[in-house]
Amino acid sequence: MATSSAGEPAKKRTADGKDVVSGVQPPPKKTRGKVIGEGGEWLAKHSLRLILIAGGAWVLSWIVGKAWVVLLPVVLAVIVCTVLWPPVRWLRKKGIGPAAASALVLLLAIGVVVGIMAAIAPSIVDQSGDLASQAIDGIEEIEEWLQGPPFRVSDEQLNTAVDAITGRIQDSSTTIASGVFSGVTKTTSVLITLFTVLFLTFFFLKDGPRFLPWLRRTSGAPASEHIAEVLSRIWATLSGFIRTQAVVSAIDAVLIGAGLVILGVPLAYALAIITFFGGFIPIVGAFVAGALAVLVALVGNGPWTALIVLGIILLVQQLEGNVLQPWLQSKSMNLHAAIVLLSVTAGSTLFGIVGAFLAVPVAAVVAVVLRYLNEQIALRAGETDVADDEDDNVIVPDDGGTEPQAT
Repeated sequence: MATSSAGEPAKKRTADGKDVVSGVQPPPKKTRGKVIGEGGEWLAKHSLRLILIAGGAWVLSWIVGKAWVVLLPVVLAVIVCTVLWPPVRWLRKKGIGPAAASALVLLLAIGVVVGIMAAIAPSIVDQSGDLASQAIDGIEEIEEWLQGPPFRVSDEQLNTAVDAITGRIQDSSTTIASGVFSGVTKTTSVLITLFTVLFLTFFFLKDGPRFLPWLRRTSGAPASEHIAEVLSRIWATLSGFIRTQAVVSAIDAVLIGAGLVILGVPLAYALAIITFFGGFIPIVGAFVAGALAVLVALVGNGPWTALIVLGIILLVQQLEGNVLQPWLQSKSMNLHAAIVLLSVTAGSTLFGIVGAFLAVPVAAVVAVVLRYLNEQIALRAGETDVADDEDDNVIVPDDGGTEPQAT
């Protein structure tokens, strides 16, 4: 390149009087058509990729739907194992064999549940007769209320209404019978699933520690280390979910149970225990337990007490749904409260009770996988900091080893 006496690139003047540096060519200009074409090419390429990803997700969901009868007991057994594994691990460290430790803890857990049921059974039996007589008195009071002002319903009109309801039930006997048989079938399916979950829980507790070593041997490096790390994080996340759900259910049971005891509602302790177990079944469990408490208060204490109980239940449910559950689950599962609310809403809408129960764990598992992918992308991009709120401090590199994450 030609230079001036001062060592700078030589300049020459163009016909329009502008100075340009000799030997330097201006970058070629792109036409609008070329720019639009490149943008369209990029959009088409990534749109095709998104379509392929969506198609793969649809195929995966179809496979899961077909195999759901098998997958559901496995998922439930894994969730139960997250609760029972700490005592099993402690017993194994004390020298008890895997099978004996797993069987002992599982039997103790079953015994606790059965013991709680047996503890509330006597109070239910003792007070059921009084509740039945109070229910009859309540029905008579409703009849007298309907016959008085302002309704003025006569005995003949009441009898006509009862006869109409009876006739409607008799006309629908076929539908009711089919519904009963369908309910029996569903109950049988639930019992089969329950026993399957128990057996799978025993085997998972007994042989679970062998799974990751087997997985490493089978898949080989470097994929084995990535899979093992993700599964370990998923296990920790599911453990946090169960602990959080237990805390939320316990708070509900204590607050509602205290209100029932103060108001003198019959079967207060039994209703509190039902509320606790109902908390593990989102939406329907809380609704059924609350409706039962209001019904018992109505029959045993009258309409004003029932209204107060209803107000207490609604207040506690609002506290749980809008404050406790989103906040605690967002802390234990590292999920934003909005994600928790949206996942429960979507799961219950699409898949009912089971979807509502599994929505938050599934969302947390997806979040774990996405965070791990983010870490690997940051590692391959040469970034020293990973913008993530997770406490994990290990990134698995390509060679299958581990190295600390830069902080």
